Amino acid sequence: MPGSRKERHTRESALAWLDRRINFERVVPATAAPGTFGLGRVRRLLAAVGNPHESFPVVHVAGTKGKGSTVAMLAAALQAAGHRVGRYMSPHVDAIEERICVGGRPISAADLVRAFQAVIPAVEQMDRTAARRGGNGPTWFEVLTAVAFVHFARARVDLAVLETGLGGRLDATNVSKPVLSIITSISLDHMHLLGSTVGRIATEKAGIIKRRCPVISAAIHPAARRVIESTAARRRAPLLQLGRDFESFYLPPTALPPTALPPNALPPTAADDARSQGLAPGSVAVRIAAAPAAADIVFQLGMPGPHQAINAALVVMAARSLTARGIRVPDRAVVRGLRQVSLPARVETIAHRPLVILDAAHNVASMESLMATLADAAPTFRPRVLVFAASSDKQIDEMLAVVRGHFDHVVVTRYATNPRAATVQQLVASCRRAAIPSPQVATAPAEALRLARSLATPRGLVCVAGSFFLAAEIRAVL
Repeated sequence: MPGSRKERHTRESALAWLDRRINFERVVPATAAPGTFGLGRVRRLLAAVGNPHESFPVVHVAGTKGKGSTVAMLAAALQAAGHRVGRYMSPHVDAIEERICVGGRPISAADLVRAFQAVIPAVEQMDRTAARRGGNGPTWFEVLTAVAFVHFARARVDLAVLETGLGGRLDATNVSKPVLSIITSISLDHMHLLGSTVGRIATEKAGIIKRRCPVISAAIHPAARRVIESTAARRRAPLLQLGRDFESFYLPPTALPPTALPPNALPPTAADDARSQGLAPGSVAVRIAAAPAAADIVFQLGMPGPHQAINAALVVMAARSLTARGIRVPDRAVVRGLRQVSLPARVETIAHRPLVILDAAHNVASMESLMATLADAAPTFRPRVLVFAASSDKQIDEMLAVVRGHFDHVVVTRYATNPRAATVQQLVASCRRAAIPSPQVATAPAEALRLARSLATPRGLVCVAGSFFLAAEIRAVL
């Protein structure tokens, strides 16, 4: 029978089998039914395949934005320190293998199939049991999380850095027993599932904090910070908090490199603070409150923007915490890892003449960070054109309000790879509500890119943003 224990899968058949499962990256219910989210299913699944997640230590990362970049930066620093590192991230941009990496390399097709072969029989047994009880078996993300843990155990990683998929408290990755938890910035996103206020969303993110396990937080919104501080205190988890225990200073480059977009100039006070630290242009300094100023760690950052400087500060503090727990990560490894790391669709330059920048900003806060990071490009690259598409459950009006005034033209489109995509009619209406005049419409991302490049002329700039799914389709075109 298809998918049975005896069947030998290929990559294509394994992924086709996976895609028949409930996938909340593709379809999100307006309200989740009771039992939709929880840790019981993934715990039973992992037990059925030998609890692979218990064979390696974990650093667990949650947050609204910045968690993927933080995971990539920390994994790069750990690898530079000589550790064999598993990295689990979501979503992917080009191929599902990007989500599961060991030593900086995506899982091979053969290893992916082998991990699926270990997991599929257990899932199908759970499906049969759930059907008799009128329930559902493991979800798409729960299955893939088990696949990742199986691969990491087989690869004998020294430790794994895990990004939560959604929230934290009930996310499948939260079955892990971390040696360190990290919470990046917190803002409004996935409100229909996580809550309508920053405080409620922070409660879900803070669910990754474990008893007596150190936690590092960059959440500075007052409501989020209160939740994290109270949760850490209740669980007796030592907390290092941005703005209290450590801070970062960032000075953008003064000139545009020929093959990269410059990071933005910070507001005058922040830029003055950075210069007062004696920073060279394009560098970051992280200051630890308990250490003398001479102990600041200074480095160049591979991914541009002040928001990435904050993510990098989390990595600096994580390295110190892990070293204190016996997982040695010297400063020189952190500096090397942070200089070398990059990720697709994070202020990624993918073409020139016109300059085409690709970013996966998909909520209000990430769009604000993107606009700040692009600010210095305005005097050099004109006209400026935005290609925009988004999922229908996002704050589209608010996202478009953020970009108002930053671009000479806006082209809206709809990606084909996810049914959650907002229609172009919905996007045009959102532009109208956001006071963006006369958006242009393209029926598909490839057409949108052609139109945008024509509007930008060779001297201009095209920015593609609004969704990971849009980023993936544009990358496929180029």
